Amino acid sequence: MAYHEPRLWLVRTVPGGRQPDPSVLDGLERRRARAFARPGDRIRYVTAHTALRLLLSARTGVTPPRVVLTREPCPVCGGPHGRPALADGTLHFSLAYSDDLCLIAIAGSPVGVDIERVPPPDIVTGLTSALHPEEQAALGRLPEDERPLAFTRIWVRKEAWLKAIGTGLSRGLSTDHVGTGAAPGPAPPGWTITDVTVGPARAAALAVPHG
Repeated sequence: MAYHEPRLWLVRTVPGGRQPDPSVLDGLERRRARAFARPGDRIRYVTAHTALRLLLSARTGVTPPRVVLTREPCPVCGGPHGRPALADGTLHFSLAYSDDLCLIAIAGSPVGVDIERVPPPDIVTGLTSALHPEEQAALGRLPEDERPLAFTRIWVRKEAWLKAIGTGLSRGLSTDHVGTGAAPGPAPPGWTITDVTVGPARAAALAVPHG
């Protein structure tokens, strides 16, 4: 089926009752799940990837275990660790975690999402220097109690876009300016970055190409 506009789901990854069944996951996902040292991390991973496969299955007609996932080539080095996608190229998706929540996006074009909890002020102080100079200056002009939320907005907007273009943080956080205000600033050419409401104490964003 055609599926061009991005769709978003917020999944609670620490469900009550039974632990999630990993049988719908592929071999690589099951190995990654077993590699987690903490049971809670394993449950979150299996729950999120099970939800992703169920959503992709509903949109492709392929049973969840037979959904074949791949990685596109990295635009920086050409290695097999770029954007995640369906192997047949029909859909693109992005997945991000924040504690017990997972944000999933599925679209007909490259897409990126991020979700983060607003950090305490000392964390913000330690990470601000990694941002674009204009973003650093804008944060410095804000009252101290407003900086954590503004910083988190910058972070999720930027990481959503870096995931969408397939580079991840290898591109660096200081290269591009996405704005600190309540609404995103001008996105990099050819892209739209939108804030996503996910409840108190968190920020989230979605990045998609124009057209």
